[in-house]
Amino acid sequence: MIKKITLILIATITLIANVNASSDGELLLKKNDPAEVKECWEGFNRASFALNQGLDKVIFKPVASVYRTLPTPIKSGVSNSLDNLSNVVTIPNNILQGEFSKAGVNTGRFIINTTVGILGFVDVATLIGFEEYEKEDYGQTLAVHGVGPGCYLVLPVLGPKTARDTLASTFNFMGGDAWYNITVANDTQYVSEFDYYASRVTAGVDFRAKNYDSIENLQKNSLDFYASVKSVYLQDRQQKILNSNEVIESMDDSGWEEIEN
Repeated sequence: MIKKITLILIATITLIANVNASSDGELLLKKNDPAEVKECWEGFNRASFALNQGLDKVIFKPVASVYRTLPTPIKSGVSNSLDNLSNVVTIPNNILQGEFSKAGVNTGRFIINTTVGILGFVDVATLIGFEEYEKEDYGQTLAVHGVGPGCYLVLPVLGPKTARDTLASTFNFMGGDAWYNITVANDTQYVSEFDYYASRVTAGVDFRAKNYDSIENLQKNSLDFYASVKSVYLQDRQQKILNSNEVIESMDDSGWEEIEN
């Protein structure tokens, strides 16, 4: 309880310190300009990046290589299930951003795909004409309400983030992620902590497999791979905050959110 109160206080102080009440789109674009994000801890970030590269070489890349050989229906089904599961975070963020119509659509998508779509394995909602799904998270919500990105940060295993998005991730563990609540936070009969962490690992593998060639090409053609990944990540986050449909060069349109938390 004390831990949760502390996290809430930190979030509130950060919000007050960084908030800009304007909702003007041009100002939001400027505030989230990748060029404006500070590099405050480059030494730590590069060390963390090197660690993640080592883990990728030993674990994620080999597993992703095998995953890529699976039949397309299986890979699509896994991706659909992960997307469906992410609705439990997207829907409350639709509401927090004032996107009530999207919240209704995504709630409908979640109910249909979870039931008729067999836990989301089949994207029935899209097949019957539901609006295209766009993920939202608490970092995007803070940005929409004017909170600046803060410093760029690379976390072990979790990868690139901004200070704002790192802070926002804690909201998932304070009741903001229903999947976390029923698997880790509470002792339920049908699901457990294993199910939550297995889904996060699977999301990481799925992300790596989707972007396998893009990541390899980016690394091969970059003079500074760390700087290239930073640039791609920050551009991708900017576009998601602005709800842009443009695909970042050298990246699959699934984006970097696949490996959060």
